[in-house]
Amino acid sequence: MTALSAWQQLYSSAHPSPLQRLHHPLLNQQRVKLWVKRDDLLHVRISGNKWRKLKYPTRHAIEQKAQGLLSFGGAYSNHLHALAAIGQELALATQAIVRGEASSQNNPTLVDAKNWGMALRFVDRQQYRQRQDPQWLAQLSAQYPGYLLLPEGGSCVAALPGVAEIWTELAMQVATNSEAPRHIDQLILPVASGATLAGLISQRPSHTQLSAYAVLKGASWLAKEVITLCPYAAQDSGWQLRLAHHCGGYAKCSALDSAEISQLSRELGVPLEPIYSGKALLGLFRDLKAGYYPPSSQLVFLHTGGLQGARSRA
Repeated sequence: MTALSAWQQLYSSAHPSPLQRLHHPLLNQQRVKLWVKRDDLLHVRISGNKWRKLKYPTRHAIEQKAQGLLSFGGAYSNHLHALAAIGQELALATQAIVRGEASSQNNPTLVDAKNWGMALRFVDRQQYRQRQDPQWLAQLSAQYPGYLLLPEGGSCVAALPGVAEIWTELAMQVATNSEAPRHIDQLILPVASGATLAGLISQRPSHTQLSAYAVLKGASWLAKEVITLCPYAAQDSGWQLRLAHHCGGYAKCSALDSAEISQLSRELGVPLEPIYSGKALLGLFRDLKAGYYPPSSQLVFLHTGGLQGARSRA
């Protein structure tokens, strides 16, 4: 089987992720309907927005006959975890530049990555800050000739079309599933690097607004990142960043917030982690309680996966 055939088989194996109706007393109280698009169920190893963001960059690597894929991330990176899995699926070599100490290589995330063939190179925080520096990237290209370099999180323009395919899936589900919403007023999602949001903005239907819950503290800069990836976003007024629900900052979550996320997970019957989707869904419910979303709203929450990261930090 050729690499391109393997890619086609891999990306035809996943059905559209399920659209699941959620039930909760607060939804009844606020007279709001809520569904969750379960992108965490897209693939057993390549989960959520990573599945979507890596779709076309990996095809590009195959078409360019790349020797492998090189990217960046922390010791618990969902992106590196997914990249290692997709590299094994497509018989593409993978190289990770990992922020942190080599002592972290035995956590579940990196053990998986190594078992799937990914080579790990650990760098300190100062060196890792150079991951967008052209000179350092040129040095890496010389050290790993023939490798396609992917930004941290896979956040590049080539990632956007894979994310935008969510709209096609949702349109089909609305048209064919009697349990789906008749229309979608808001699509709600977590945001960290901005690529998933940019991909959604690029093909946003005019009747659906986007609300992105930032999981980082002081993340107003994300708007610029989104516009860099998707220039059309600068003139599109149908999206917004919700900045007040970061729970203290990236990968931070108080005991109280963690307990609330766990309670929501049990009440809704949806697995959550406290880094991305769990934090954003908690923010959504706090906004619901404050009456932020109008009565009769039909909302869809995008579960972006990343559950392996919660396993790693357990």
